[in-house]
Amino acid sequence: MTINDDIRKQVRQRANFACEFCGVTETDAGSELTVDHYQPRAKGGDDSLENLLYCCPRCNQYKLDYWPTQPDDPLLWNPRRESASQHFLELDDGTLHPLTTVGAFTLKRLRLNRPPLVAYRLRKRQQAEEIRLLTRYREIVLLLERLNTQLSDLMEEQHQLLGEEWELLRLLLRHKEY
Repeated sequence: MTINDDIRKQVRQRANFACEFCGVTETDAGSELTVDHYQPRAKGGDDSLENLLYCCPRCNQYKLDYWPTQPDDPLLWNPRRESASQHFLELDDGTLHPLTTVGAFTLKRLRLNRPPLVAYRLRKRQQAEEIRLLTRYREIVLLLERLNTQLSDLMEEQHQLLGEEWELLRLLLRHKEY
């Protein structure tokens, strides 16, 4: 592969440092991922940015140098051109369900429902839910702090009004004595 460091950096950043097929990040993989050709060079692909993908070693291994050579050969999903939601639906159990023939072939070819990926998706979903709940918790704490401040201000105002009321009663009682 004749990919220079600048191109590699662009591909990594464009992919947000995650496999464009399965979503596993460099952090989760513990290292940088691989730059792969969507259309393999051996099958007529080039080193242009449009043909380069960032992917984990497993997706790269399962993809190999696949490229349809016959009109009836199935197409592989191109994450650079189409969103995953066009081809896959993530189910509650973390598995992906194909929505198209391209999605079905890609799921099978790249083994996108392999157990570690299903567990990864479930863990990511759980982390997202925890972040959502923590964010909501912080919002509630801020609202309670504001409410507490308002309540404190109201209590102070009530204290002042009671003082004024007491003073008026004292004046009325003194006036009545005369």
